[in-house]
Amino acid sequence: MDLNAIRARLDSLNKQSNPQNKEKKDYSLIYWKPREEGKYQIRFVPSKLDLSTKPFQEIFMHYGVGKFPIVALTNWGEKDPIVEFTKKLRKSSESDNWKLAKKLDPKLRVFAPVVVRGEEEKGVRIFEFSKTVYMELLSIADDEDYGDFSDVAEGCDFVVNATKVLDRPGFSLSLRPKPKQTPLSKDAAQIETWLEEQPLLLEERFHYTYDKLKEELQKFLTGDEEDEITSEPVVDFESDNKEDPKKTYTLSTQGTTKKAKVDEFDDLFNEDKKDDDLPF
Repeated sequence: MDLNAIRARLDSLNKQSNPQNKEKKDYSLIYWKPREEGKYQIRFVPSKLDLSTKPFQEIFMHYGVGKFPIVALTNWGEKDPIVEFTKKLRKSSESDNWKLAKKLDPKLRVFAPVVVRGEEEKGVRIFEFSKTVYMELLSIADDEDYGDFSDVAEGCDFVVNATKVLDRPGFSLSLRPKPKQTPLSKDAAQIETWLEEQPLLLEERFHYTYDKLKEELQKFLTGDEEDEITSEPVVDFESDNKEDPKKTYTLSTQGTTKKAKVDEFDDLFNEDKKDDDLPF
């Protein structure tokens, strides 16, 4: 045996298993959001995905099921256990099941590549916003006075105003287009780089497997604190959810114990079971 090669390989494996030696990804170079109240100037950049509604990318997200927002598997064209579960909930006549289904439905969020003025050295980053802001941006694009505001030669910048909302995390955002048409950059090489070097959302977001997402759903439903289901937390920036964030829902077990409910959970995803079989 080559002892030197063995030592080198052992050292390599030890470094891989030691979290301290793993290279940490700087997410501030991938995602952008206001970190404090104030005004920011950004420029939407045509997406390298060449979307028909460029530069926007519509993504459905699960909120409140896990510790962090989860990209719905339907965005990859895959079966999603949470989506399947909400369909089964709606086959029930119980009003609480319908309320829970609404809470668990994936929520639309929109993402777009942007360059932040004054931070051009960080390159193109992904900006996330709500359906409300998205509709406003589409209305501006539909206005003949603005048109394609992401055009690299004759587009326009936007002023983002971030304001703090009482008793809610994140910021409320309002966007206003600047009236003057300007190029994305005066440097043609810089423009070419920004158009080619862009983070891709579905590559950067963690891709759950079907079984892993089903496991997260089961943890959410059974919980560590009895059977209480909390409402969707308010997401960063602003939210389309106008309901009381402190409101909670309790699963109706109809005399069924939690253990029995856990035992029956997998039956929900058994194709041989009737569609209206629910553990509560």
